[in-house]
This record gives sequence, C-alpha cells and structure tokens, in this order.
Amino acid sequence: MQIRTATRADVPAVLGLLADDDISRQRGWGTVPEEVDAAIWAAFEAIDSDDRNELVVAAEDGEVIGTLQLTFIPGLSRGGGERLLIEAVRIRSDQRGRGLGGELIRWAVERARERGCRMVQLTTDKRRTDAQRFYATLGFVASHEGMKLAL
Repeated sequence: MQIRTATRADVPAVLGLLADDDISRQRGWGTVPEEVDAAIWAAFEAIDSDDRNELVVAAEDGEVIGTLQLTFIPGLSRGGGERLLIEAVRIRSDQRGRGLGGELIRWAVERARERGCRMVQLTTDKRRTDAQRFYATLGFVASHEGMKLAL
C-alpha cells in the first residue's frame, strides 16, 4: 500500500470513501455527487495550500482504498507543542480486515513524530464501537469526552 498526499484527481475517490459508511448515510452524506461542487473544490484547495493540513490517501495498484485528514494544531499547552488531529479515517469496505487501517494510522503517528508533535488525538462517533476497539489496540486512550455543536 502506498500512502501519499492526495491530489485533486483523488477527490472523487475520497468522497466515495467518506460516503461508504452507515453513519455518514444516517447524517445525509452517504451519496457521492455526480459532479464535485464548488464548495468541495474550495475545501480541497484550502487543505492543499495549508501547511498545517494534509489530505492523505492510501492506494494499491493505483486505486485509492483509504484516506484520512491530518491537521497540525499549535498550542500553548504541553509546552507549546503541536498536536496532530486525525479526522475522516476510512478504508474502502471491501478492503477492511487486512490491517490497512492500522498501517495508515501508524503512518500518521510517525508523521506526527517527524513533525515534533507532542500528542496525536482523534475522535470517533460513540456508535463506532469497533473503531473504538481498533484505536485502543493502537495505543489510543479514551481520556476525554468530546462535544460538538452543529452549525
């Protein structure tokens, strides 16, 4: 599996991965648009041009089979150290169970180390009990209760 920065050409495949998810479907985001709209392209360009954000894909035989987004957050806590926030982790449903998700997360953690981050954090929906177990096997600890406010 090759792990690399996503290109504009990867965006439709990433959208497919994000839609291939029961919870995304429940939220109304479970379909891939026939055409990528301007808001998605603007978001991609914002991520791509920001050195604190990385949209990452995992590819096998030239085909995108996984994705995640990394955001490096500066802060005054932890001695002014950066932290890495991992978001939107997906492995294509027909590729799950092969250890690819673990490989992708370990790659992201190493990326944080290379950058000098002091912490890696992520959130997962409370309904994703399999994901919670998965992250625990990789050393993540459920140490905080996250809260969100939809706007």
